[in-house]
Amino acid sequence: MPKEREFIKGAIIGLQHLHPRGYLTLFQNSENTDIVCVYDPDADLLKTFCDEFDLKGYTDLDRMLAEEELDLAVVFLPHSDCAGAAVKCARSGLHLMIEKPVSNTVEGVRQIAAAATENGVKLTTGYCWRYHPVVKAMKEILSEGLIGKLVSVEARLSAGRVDRYIVGHSAWMLEKEKSGGGPMYNLGVHWLDLISHLTGETATEVCATNLHSSDKYDIEDSSLVLMKYASGAAGVLTTSYIVPDSYPCGRDLYIALRGTEGVLSYSPRYEGEQGGAGNTDTLELYSSSPKMEDGPSRILSFQLDPVPGYSGVMGRDYVEDFLDAIRQDRDPGITAKDAVSVLRTVDAIYESAEQNKWIEVSAAAQQP
Repeated sequence: MPKEREFIKGAIIGLQHLHPRGYLTLFQNSENTDIVCVYDPDADLLKTFCDEFDLKGYTDLDRMLAEEELDLAVVFLPHSDCAGAAVKCARSGLHLMIEKPVSNTVEGVRQIAAAATENGVKLTTGYCWRYHPVVKAMKEILSEGLIGKLVSVEARLSAGRVDRYIVGHSAWMLEKEKSGGGPMYNLGVHWLDLISHLTGETATEVCATNLHSSDKYDIEDSSLVLMKYASGAAGVLTTSYIVPDSYPCGRDLYIALRGTEGVLSYSPRYEGEQGGAGNTDTLELYSSSPKMEDGPSRILSFQLDPVPGYSGVMGRDYVEDFLDAIRQDRDPGITAKDAVSVLRTVDAIYESAEQNKWIEVSAAAQQP
């Protein structure tokens, strides 16, 4: 069973990923919380990280769980390894913050969720765009009905090139057996979750294509999916690893929702570890709704606070929400059900790309 302590002691599980450093900063800046040790099987990588941040390191996960008194595991392992490690951590009473998409399979997520439930620990994953101030405003605008009935969604999420994973000690991202697949598994999942969060809808059918611009890797580096929703609305999502360094912030991000009475659009100015610090994000609303008493358009500006660490403001708020969920013994803002729902859609996307036809998304997507 988990320990009941106000001060939360955590461990980073896995360093072969782009985000452990950024998350460490978030935890270091959180009150009554600290990361006290790290696990990774690569002894050299582990020593370099631990020396830099004055942390205790382990190359044996079982030994770490036996020797340390911990409350929280922050997991950044290859997707195929997450289930085994997370189940061990849950059985040791550790709450689980697992980097999305939690596992390379739906079954892996379900195994982790079952272990979390059986051992009374919390489980969340990093769909932190839900916590962005602009997204919160979008959610409110949609709840007011200012774009009318949803007709379509258009979304893009592309970032960097594949070589950043090699440089960042995470070349496993380019191996399908370990990662599950290409950018749809790693990037597109963010927008699949966000669309569902904003609209309350999950795709019922998908039609997709995966593109390979290089034969050096067994993953695709670009994906495009068309989606149908139960309400009759449709959507399109593109995601890729082929954004040049010269592109602003190295990322091409966009999401727009179109309804019978208006359009709501947002092009995030995301800057990775800086979290958009010092940037002004803009949300645009154009509507013919009679509820728009201040005129048919709104251009809303958001000055983002300079918060250090992974994804800045939204990363901080994601971490703080989970820590509060642990202390208050409540459900976190992002749950295993959300992770399963996203991966069921991803499974259908890959099946569609392989079979070159529309594929239904199983209703099992809603089961944790």
